[in-house]
Amino acid sequence: MLTDIISLQSLGYGAILCLLAGASLTRWAASRPHLNIPPGPTEGLGPVPRIFKVFHDYSQRYGPVFSIKNGNRIVVVIAGYKVIIDSPLQIGRELTPAQAAVEIMQKRGADLADRPQSVSAQMISGNLRLLIIGAGERMKRFRRILHFQLQPSTAKQYQPLQLQNAKDYILDILFDKECYRYAASVIMSVTYGKTTPTQYSDPEVVAVEAAVQRLVDTLPIGKGWVDKFPFLRHFPLPEVKRLRQYHQAEMDLFNNQLDDVRQRIKNNEYVPPNVTTHLWENQTAYGISNDELAYLTGSMFGAGSDTTATAMSYMTMAAALFPDQRARAQAQLDAVVGRDRLPTFEDQTHLPLVTAFALESHRWRPVSPSGNHWSVMHDPEVFPDPEKFILDRWLDGNGQIRGDLKMFGFGFGRRVCPGQPVAERSLFINTALMCWAFDVTEDPSVPIDTMAFTDGAIAHPHPFKVNFEPRIKNLRELLQGECQPE
Repeated sequence: MLTDIISLQSLGYGAILCLLAGASLTRWAASRPHLNIPPGPTEGLGPVPRIFKVFHDYSQRYGPVFSIKNGNRIVVVIAGYKVIIDSPLQIGRELTPAQAAVEIMQKRGADLADRPQSVSAQMISGNLRLLIIGAGERMKRFRRILHFQLQPSTAKQYQPLQLQNAKDYILDILFDKECYRYAASVIMSVTYGKTTPTQYSDPEVVAVEAAVQRLVDTLPIGKGWVDKFPFLRHFPLPEVKRLRQYHQAEMDLFNNQLDDVRQRIKNNEYVPPNVTTHLWENQTAYGISNDELAYLTGSMFGAGSDTTATAMSYMTMAAALFPDQRARAQAQLDAVVGRDRLPTFEDQTHLPLVTAFALESHRWRPVSPSGNHWSVMHDPEVFPDPEKFILDRWLDGNGQIRGDLKMFGFGFGRRVCPGQPVAERSLFINTALMCWAFDVTEDPSVPIDTMAFTDGAIAHPHPFKVNFEPRIKNLRELLQGECQPE
């Protein structure tokens, strides 16, 4: 249920987003006292580690929709792909898997589009970050702008830079480099038209990651004094000063990136298609202020880079741990692409097993399990033996990608991730190139713990070791011969 820019969607602030959606559902339920509140534990739930496991256990005990107490509030949690709705909306009607999620999160999107107020987060972001903006005119305007720039027909213009950076990623692996830069480079190119490779050690990337972490640390509602007593934001308290300093640091960072784009255009340098240039050239037509422009573009990096990098790590892990499934995707690559050229986006319709591999890796290890994607994508009624890695889950009787099974990692309704088309392309092209170029194997001396990942908004896997064995004889020549700017 990721619902912000370029997440994965995925995939960036998934855990936070889903809990915020749950809080919005709380408001909806509270405003309709005639509705029956779903069952749940009688005891309250405070901060706990690995909350996705707790939610998963509750879903097995109470059903795919349950409620939990959080202080004096009741939060309704959607934890199943398939659910029976027992309410005035759908009395006793059993819904198909897709209908269940759509019924609650899509058809009731207007009720779930709002966000509970986090004064601290609003102060850091100046109430300009799409993630925390409440339902209203600004949210609609921001989403409309981003949808126009990231919808499928527009997202195709970014495919050349995605392919270029995916090739660079394979070269990094081939040369045994530690600077796996794909996600950072792509998001900086899409957002700011940056043409030089971007490393995670670059100052602007470090600064953006620090800003995202400050936001994540602040978002738990009620954590700070200004959240408990909002009137305190008008007083010169240390907490208030710190939050204002964070906001100014973000504004300076985002505006510096905008100034760099303007300067390159002024110098008649080549600037490929990017979101910033489009918004700058159409700022008056869109009716956005300078600060809104800065945050629309600046927020994109934090929402997209971390999630994409994490998803790619899990895809690599799956390639090493499930060699039989990887071999099926590789056999299809050999039949369709061969070994004398690289796979491209034009090959995707003929490579359903590669697409299925990307989907299954994202299902098997969600980027944001604490956002309750774990329970939804491990629902045994829809995904039997959910811990098994099975490509056939995603294929129909003709061996093509099923149309009735959805990947819910990008969200629903008014909060669906507008960057989903870009994110899906990234996952496909990196999966295709990885499986085409290498046999990825687990190092038997260092077994991989598939449950070893951080317990936060993004579940970063702990460092793991795999071996990359090139399966293309002239791999370097093919990559370097085609790795020219397009």
